[in-house]
Amino acid sequence: MHFPRLLLLASLWAPAALAAPTRPHDPPPASNRPTGTVRRHLLYFQDKANSPYSLAQPQAYLSARAVQRRQRQGIAVQPRDLPVNPGYVAQVKAVPGAELWYTSRWFNAAVVACDSATLTRLQALPCVKTVRTLNRGLPGTRKHGIAEQRPDLRRGTRPQYGAAYAQNQQVGALQMHEAGFRGEGLHIAVFDSGFPGVDQAAPFAHLRQEQRLASTFNFVDKQANVFQRDQHGTRCLSVLAADQPGLFVGTAPKASYHLFITEDTGSEHPVEEMNWLLAAERADSAGVDIISSSLGYSTFDYPSIDYTYNDLNGRTAISTRAATVAARVGMLVVNSAGNEGAHQWRYILAPADADSILTVGAVDSLSTYAGFSSRGPTADGRIKPNLAAMGAQTAVLTPDGAVVRGNGTSYACPVLAGVAAGFWQANPRLTAQQVISLLQRSGTRATAPDDEVGYGVPNFGRAYNLANPGTPLPVAGPAPRADLYIYPNPTKDNELYLQLSAPFRAQPLLVRIYDGRGSLVAEQKLAPTTASEVQLQPGILSKGAYTCIVTAGREQRTIRFLKL
Repeated sequence: MHFPRLLLLASLWAPAALAAPTRPHDPPPASNRPTGTVRRHLLYFQDKANSPYSLAQPQAYLSARAVQRRQRQGIAVQPRDLPVNPGYVAQVKAVPGAELWYTSRWFNAAVVACDSATLTRLQALPCVKTVRTLNRGLPGTRKHGIAEQRPDLRRGTRPQYGAAYAQNQQVGALQMHEAGFRGEGLHIAVFDSGFPGVDQAAPFAHLRQEQRLASTFNFVDKQANVFQRDQHGTRCLSVLAADQPGLFVGTAPKASYHLFITEDTGSEHPVEEMNWLLAAERADSAGVDIISSSLGYSTFDYPSIDYTYNDLNGRTAISTRAATVAARVGMLVVNSAGNEGAHQWRYILAPADADSILTVGAVDSLSTYAGFSSRGPTADGRIKPNLAAMGAQTAVLTPDGAVVRGNGTSYACPVLAGVAAGFWQANPRLTAQQVISLLQRSGTRATAPDDEVGYGVPNFGRAYNLANPGTPLPVAGPAPRADLYIYPNPTKDNELYLQLSAPFRAQPLLVRIYDGRGSLVAEQKLAPTTASEVQLQPGILSKGAYTCIVTAGREQRTIRFLKL
């Protein structure tokens, strides 16, 4: 068993973007110890001027895999990738009573623990721009619980997949595996609240024996050990990575994994969103391809800092901003939508509102929307969730390797993250955004996305055939709905096409396009045609969400699309 060596390697791997891992509670010298209430704060720095780091030498702060991932997708190294100026870090450390926890490249900031008097001194530093408090007071009681699970040891119709058969079959993962794509060569980072049992349970033995636990870090306690705390992460990881034929096989059992604890289940503060950011930066530095995050934020222990629906605009929440940057550097971010569909809130949670990420809703084994699954759209009108997978009575594993079933978009998320890994392995020249687009086009509602399941349940075979039309695979699984749709969606220019279903062919069409405020921005009359598609002439559209209403006699359809 090689696991102890991997744990040692994980504790030694510390990208320049982060303070080196230490014991979680190393006390400052006696003369520096604070006398008031200690909280954690986010210090934004003024700039990255006079940095010893250079865009021309990214190997000083990014791994070779991280640089290669950018190069494959045509993404340049940018100033946001540069580490925080070490001189600024030294100034912070020099303030008596300040305990530096982490630094953030992307936000050009530092997480510091200190009392209010020390914070005043930190704010006075010339290098500090602004400050935000990340946690207040003692742990509260507003934490959302994990969906209840119940034991269920039934086996699927495919003996080798065991209880995981249905969730794999629904999205074409069985076909994906039979075609030879199980995530080999892909690195997946899982952000969660703990991974007890992964270092011991038999369904994860292959990860340990084949040295595919690439790194671990616990951002809550600032240490390498992640095989502790809450078991939610273990359950989510099992959907992806478990491989015990006859009992349970995940969607990407041959990928390499980075396990990060970002969530403290005892409380809810913005510091956990900051942990999400730090984990994303570490994943980027390590060359991770895919992030699987079954986490979401809207309410905190102090209601005054709760997010509102209007905050779900893709640019407000800390975790949302972090997920957006993660997507910009070429990682495929897969995040659960949330379990608020049947509650008063009902909408998705941050960071599910982030632009350019794959937000996952939940369906049952028959591909029917699960009522608890959070709904869209985002506050600025974008379609969310993007896709859906089985999150109702999903099979997962406990830390001792037992099979149970549970409900939650937490479990739908890793189902799709694994399929995305296999699909990307099969099509390595694609960018992360192209992977999302093709998976969406393979969805059961690709022609008519909605606020419950987005583009529907994707299918590996259909997505593969879209990417490789000359060498198609036979396709099984739920069929897409035959209806009108607009493509490309989202669009980056003003060239739009309308794919016609049977009721809209061979008769005149009236096409009206409305902006997000409901104002008519384009109207077009189309002559009867038997063609399968027609080109629209919308004129020049501003960035935003649009509604297109197509009328043919008594038939009418409403389609939404996004202009980037």
